[in-house]
Amino acid sequence: MKLFIDNLPFGISKSELLNLFKEFGEVVHANLVNDRYMGRSKGFAFVEMDSRSNGQLAMKSLNKTVYKCKPLVCNEAHLQHKGNRNR
Repeated sequence: MKLFIDNLPFGISKSELLNLFKEFGEVVHANLVNDRYMGRSKGFAFVEMDSRSNGQLAMKSLNKTVYKCKPLVCNEAHLQHKGNRNR
């Protein structure tokens, strides 16, 4: 199950992100989205858990939990359709 995590602290590292989720099961993949110019987190990430039940447990447990003074938003990620993007 793939999760979308928002409102992360800008200074969070990938290892901190993994530590948040590993107590709920195996993390298959974690992608902390970074600003390419600043080199720091943009405040959101995607985490893929090994099973749907572990993903739901993590989502229910971490959603609205305060981490480093910021209330996390944790939802199921939805597939983005590829198409023309206006730039």
